[in-house]
Amino acid sequence: MCGIVGAVAQRDVIEILVEGLRRLEYRGYDSAGVAVVDADSNMTRVRRLGKVQELADAVEATQVLGGTGIAHTRWATHGEPSEINAHPHVSADISVVHNGIIENHESLREVLRERGYVFESQTDTEVIAHLVEWERRTSSTLVEALQKAVKQLDGAYGTVVFDRKDPSRVVVARSGSPIVIGLGVGENFIVSDQLALLSVTRRFMYLEEGDVAEVTRREVTVFDKSGELITRDITESNAEHDAGDKGQYRHFMQKEIFEQPTALMNTMEARLTKDTVITESIGINAADILAKVEHVQIIACGTSYNAGMTARYWFESLAGVSCDVEIASEFRYRKFVTRPNSLLITLSQSGETADTLAALRLAKEKGYMAAMTICNVAGSSLVRESDFAFMTHAGTEIGVASTKAFTTQLAGLLMLVTAMGKQQNRIDAVKEAEIVEALHALPAQIEAVLAYDKEIEALAPDFADKHHTLFLGRGEFYPIAMEASLKLKEISYIHAEAYAAGELKHGPLALIDADMPVVVVAPNNELLEKLKSNVEEVRARGGLLYVFADEAAGFEGDDSMKIINLPHVSEITAPIYYTIPMQLLSYHVALIKGTDVDQPRNLAKAVTVE
Repeated sequence: MCGIVGAVAQRDVIEILVEGLRRLEYRGYDSAGVAVVDADSNMTRVRRLGKVQELADAVEATQVLGGTGIAHTRWATHGEPSEINAHPHVSADISVVHNGIIENHESLREVLRERGYVFESQTDTEVIAHLVEWERRTSSTLVEALQKAVKQLDGAYGTVVFDRKDPSRVVVARSGSPIVIGLGVGENFIVSDQLALLSVTRRFMYLEEGDVAEVTRREVTVFDKSGELITRDITESNAEHDAGDKGQYRHFMQKEIFEQPTALMNTMEARLTKDTVITESIGINAADILAKVEHVQIIACGTSYNAGMTARYWFESLAGVSCDVEIASEFRYRKFVTRPNSLLITLSQSGETADTLAALRLAKEKGYMAAMTICNVAGSSLVRESDFAFMTHAGTEIGVASTKAFTTQLAGLLMLVTAMGKQQNRIDAVKEAEIVEALHALPAQIEAVLAYDKEIEALAPDFADKHHTLFLGRGEFYPIAMEASLKLKEISYIHAEAYAAGELKHGPLALIDADMPVVVVAPNNELLEKLKSNVEEVRARGGLLYVFADEAAGFEGDDSMKIINLPHVSEITAPIYYTIPMQLLSYHVALIKGTDVDQPRNLAKAVTVE
């Protein structure tokens, strides 16, 4: 959530700043703003509530010019969404944008009021502006003032500051919220996500925890948390240049659903032979670590949590290794016992999810043998701070509701399970070949199931006037039902819940009537007959059923039960496969409901605050 773009250049930078904000819209926000200063120290600030286009229109009308500037999209945490709470915030000559949360802002606010500062907003960020302005009075440089200021801050921040009287530089600080420097020719940039800058540079420097940096047109000077001068590596990005283009599709989410065959092929590339998983492709030193693992602890949030819940079945049934899955925000605040030889796995699309990152840092103090992340963003905090990382290579995901990030996480987890089972002699060559064959077949199978789009679209009107929906699955398809319910509620705003189908008689049957659609995931596996009994329990109580079934499962539709018969796939990869029709159903219901599919209300793509 929130996005930062900054620039120091010879040319006017306003178009770069605004375009950068457009590329970060996927992160979720409620307001946007920009502050630009020219060589004569004339500063212009423009802020607007609403979409970036509102800001762009205002900037054009104001004729903003200047070679140094900062811009921001805000997702409200302190203070309501409003123009006065939008960033940048200003204190005298100091302008600031900030991602994160300053936990001690109230005590700092009182101190600053005693010093004579007047607060215009309800934000925690304005504290930073006033604090830097105060420290600037007794500091020889702006970077020194920021270094003094951040020592007084508790919480998470990625912040960018400039002084109107010195438009030749900006200074930045990073603690718990990502900041990336983009390197140009005679110009440099600052962003919270490299995607914002792919139109102007592909060379990036990632700041580490506690870093403070000074950025001018020609130089980037970085100081670590001890104040020592340090050099950070420069990387070349190969991220998709056209990720921000919907192409032929109506929405980014639709585009990303249909990109899944390609995304999965990218995830598997160079990691599979004809019949084996290349263990070395899992990560550096992975083979030695996986051979010793006695327990797996998965930490994740939201969609990634559902991926972890699915993988738990695989770890225990295929690899014979016990596995626990926990929501990161719960894990980090409870007293837990670390089992011997436990591998910690964090799952995150962005690699910057605040709760997951905090859980990783906590767990590293608690005796885990190693920490691994499965992630889609190279250079992200989780990737840098884990012992080894499995990159999903899903490509940029713009839609807030995750699709291809989820299925590629599942593919990555299945490869990890296979490698672990092989290293521990619990998966033999025959079983490994069966798993790999199923993975190789998956992209084409998903391409085929996407052809059911129109048939699934025809179901959507049935949900148009409904306020609740129930999703059912058994075994590893229960977390797939969980993910399906999450997708529906995220983008259609219909209240949806998922249950393990065997739990129906323990309470949820009380909800069943003709106004409660019940969606069932029904592969042809060993639990099929049990699932059929659960379906009949719903049917007998007047429920309206929508069953996504293996074509050989033997379901027969009638007025109370609509069947989508799908081609048979391997039981191993079926959870990934059955995710696709669930995504399509949610997407088409959201279209019927007229919601903002790509940017659903109150949600953000990258949750970088607690």
